[in-house]
Amino acid sequence: MGVKRSLQSGGVLLSLLTNVLTVLSTATNYWTRQHGGHSGLWQECVQGNCSNIPCQRVGTEAPAFWLLCCDPVFSPAGQIRVKPDKSGVVTDGVKHSMNPFCEIAVEEAVRLKEKKLVKEVIAVSCGPSQCQETIRTALAMGADRGIHVEIPAAEANHLGPLQVAKVLAKLAEKEKVNLVLMGKQAIDDDCNQTGQMTAGLLDWPQGTFASQVTIEGDKLKVEREIDGGLETLRLKLPAVVTADLRLNEPRYATLPNIMKAKKKKIEVIKAGDLGVDLTSKLSVVSVEDPPQRTAGVKVETTEDLVAKLREVGRI
Repeated sequence: MGVKRSLQSGGVLLSLLTNVLTVLSTATNYWTRQHGGHSGLWQECVQGNCSNIPCQRVGTEAPAFWLLCCDPVFSPAGQIRVKPDKSGVVTDGVKHSMNPFCEIAVEEAVRLKEKKLVKEVIAVSCGPSQCQETIRTALAMGADRGIHVEIPAAEANHLGPLQVAKVLAKLAEKEKVNLVLMGKQAIDDDCNQTGQMTAGLLDWPQGTFASQVTIEGDKLKVEREIDGGLETLRLKLPAVVTADLRLNEPRYATLPNIMKAKKKKIEVIKAGDLGVDLTSKLSVVSVEDPPQRTAGVKVETTEDLVAKLREVGRI
């Protein structure tokens, strides 16, 4: 009898232990909850990405659509020549490529889409028909579809940041996106104004010079570079973000993706269809080549160096 009771007691204890372990195996992953995820004893999930196996994402749904501004600029490998009348630079026959900062913005949007945090990525460019090449590059990198706001070359040469911001603001409202992402500036004019103006026209919060972007439910955590170091912002979506150099390293578009991009849709619309006035209140007075550097002079002693500097009026 004693042996039988011992076996029964052992069976009850084993059954109880099994139930406890079963509860722990399912419950301990939810000891603590955080924005867009949860963590526990054996697993941590943030924004749907878990340390070991997939899990159900806790939190709000992914942002609906992201709008990307893909600005075509002169290729860095090309040679820039000033027009004889100094009214601008020669654009005929000059190869264009995507603005490097906009390329970083495309890469960031595609990465978040690959993590299933973004539903659709829309690439946008304003200008003549050549802009479609820039959009195709974004599509080859992973954007879903493109919008080309067609503007004749003569008018496009006079487009300023405000005119582009007006176009982007209208498209953001039309497409019902909840984030506009673009490069912080174009490398040809270095204006660094379009993102800020777009946010102002939409009355959306903005995060400029972003070096890190994290989605936290219906908010966006943006780490941005400032003169004193790094500043962290939390923006309530919808918002406007401009990408800085250290946000990521863009991928190279593979040949299969380049071929697939040719089949993706690019919608062509006129700026007038958006009801945007592209009249610029700015005019270029003169464009000139930078002065050529003169040859240097070698000196033998410190005294000779000081004498030369005094001769040219530097000290």
